Amino acid sequence: MSRTSSPAAPPSPPPPGQRWLFSARVDIGVFLGSALASLALMAVGAHLGLLSADAPEWTWVTTVLLIDVAHVWTTGFRVYLDRDEMRRRPHLYLLTPLFVWILGVALYSEGPGLFWCVLAYAAVFHFVRQQYGWVALYRARVGERGRLGRWLDTAVIYAATCYPLLYWHANLPRAFAWMLPGDFVSLPALLGVAVAVAEPIYWALMGAYLVRAAASWLGRAGTRNPGKDIVVITTAACWYLGIVGFDSDYAFTVTNVIIHGVPYFALVYWYGRRRLADRRGGRAMRVFAHGPWLFVGLVWAAAYVEELLWHRLVWHERTWLFGASWDDLAWLQVVIVPLLALPQATHYILDGFIWRRRSNPDLPLA
Repeated sequence: MSRTSSPAAPPSPPPPGQRWLFSARVDIGVFLGSALASLALMAVGAHLGLLSADAPEWTWVTTVLLIDVAHVWTTGFRVYLDRDEMRRRPHLYLLTPLFVWILGVALYSEGPGLFWCVLAYAAVFHFVRQQYGWVALYRARVGERGRLGRWLDTAVIYAATCYPLLYWHANLPRAFAWMLPGDFVSLPALLGVAVAVAEPIYWALMGAYLVRAAASWLGRAGTRNPGKDIVVITTAACWYLGIVGFDSDYAFTVTNVIIHGVPYFALVYWYGRRRLADRRGGRAMRVFAHGPWLFVGLVWAAAYVEELLWHRLVWHERTWLFGASWDDLAWLQVVIVPLLALPQATHYILDGFIWRRRSNPDLPLA
């Protein structure tokens, strides 16, 4: 048999330690651990009768403030405090916030409802794509190249996130909102039919993935991808229970936020440690030399300042945490609201660039 016609040898399986993005302990902790924490909080909420009420203040502080808002500010360490990264793509990093703010002012001037609708859908897209991104990174880490497997992995992670969103849109109003009540477009008659068609497809994809995952665990060790399996299964469980299974503000909050924000903290901290070890990024990377808590404390402080401004200038709520309102500046909301939303909107956009392996040669995730 000639060399050109010989069958290609299957790719060698990676060593067990290289199946994880960070390490077995960290990956299991941030992906499986965050999902188990979400489900445990749901159980606590059911016991305390919180599933039929608005999320309590302690839930807002621990999940929204310290995880959701705070994780947005970690982008600053990935981009704006990294001297070498800023020099690599200055136009992207400097013009994006300016563009986002100008667009925000234009949208808000047409009405607050339009502004919040666009921002909510940008957030939804970001949340969905992040879960797909984890799956893609795990596939690359293990070296999965098969087309059928890629198709099934892509289909199942989008089904795990998009089917609950479709169900949500078909059953508006719900007891919860992504950002503000009314920020989603309501088309119940049309989308009700779509849900009826999508539901059997959803369960078929979930079943196919589980069968394939079970076969990989029962077969050759080289075909296993435990990190990917954790991401897919926990995403499906948390999104389904938080959106479809319960019509509850509390349930949606604890399932939506924790599994999104906690792994992102780990990703940015891990990246910063690698930059520090490679002596790249400049002096700001030294913050990662002091362990995770200095890094977390700094983004917590930034999140608190942001929310203080939101509540004093716009929401006029939670005076017990943020103090009295500044009502005399309410007339500037068309400028202030897009400015305060700038960190999260910039985070949504830049996140689509800064973790792509092809355009980030210094990203050792593959």
